Amino acid sequence: MHMDLKALAKINLGLDVLGRREDGYHDVRMVMQSVYLYDNVKIEQRRKPGIELMSNLYYLPSDSGNIAYKAAQMLMEEFDLPGGVRITLEKHIPVAAGMAGGSSNAAAVLFGMNRLYDLHLSQQELMERGVKLGADVPYCIIRGTVLAEGIGEKLTILPSMPKCAVLIAKPPISVSTKVVYEALDALEIVQHPDIDGLLQALEQGSLKGTAECMGNVLEDVTIPRYPVIHDIKQEMMAAGALNAMMSGSGPTVFGLFENKMLAREAQERIRKKGLAKQAYVTNVHSARRD
Repeated sequence: MHMDLKALAKINLGLDVLGRREDGYHDVRMVMQSVYLYDNVKIEQRRKPGIELMSNLYYLPSDSGNIAYKAAQMLMEEFDLPGGVRITLEKHIPVAAGMAGGSSNAAAVLFGMNRLYDLHLSQQELMERGVKLGADVPYCIIRGTVLAEGIGEKLTILPSMPKCAVLIAKPPISVSTKVVYEALDALEIVQHPDIDGLLQALEQGSLKGTAECMGNVLEDVTIPRYPVIHDIKQEMMAAGALNAMMSGSGPTVFGLFENKMLAREAQERIRKKGLAKQAYVTNVHSARRD
């Protein structure tokens, strides 16, 4: 028995940090959106006990250092599942890029093993387990257009984002989420993103309004350290993006375009200038499990 799943990437249409909590986590208010850029996750039941994890990226951990492995381990131990499981990750989502690739893999493993082993866990029960693995995992179980609050675990499903082309570009650098949030703690946040405006634009089904209200408070930390993020944003805007912004803690930048032709022109410009080799044109994805 096996299952093949698509683990979707996410972008943040809006990301605001309200403050640091005593437990070290941060209270956030953000609007998350799935995009049709995904990792393929294959889960196979085996007679041989234990968890085997394989990936097309040699540098990814294949043990409990991998969040997808931890997800399988959690369910195997809790339900005393017989035999073992083999997980194969075919990675396409840029790694350490602010796109929740790891969290999405973990969500796919929870979802897939629930089906494969007939555990009959509800979506809510999967999310309760997911948050123990990482703050983005519950969202990656729901997917679609969602308001995330608390540390990211309080989720409210929003009206679907208007259809548009999305250009995703990741420069050849890696950014530590932990370091970005620590640096943010030392800053005084002067301008908070207009999350309420974003919610209103989504309610109205306005792509232009959604684009205008986009904002990410973490750009104040990441862009001064990595100016290439600003350069990519500028290229996207010059090529006709409705708006362009860093996703999560970066360094990935995404731009919203009215059509794929404009997005492809921007993709070509960014590649030619050597700003990002990893550049993909895709579209937003509504909350439906493939």
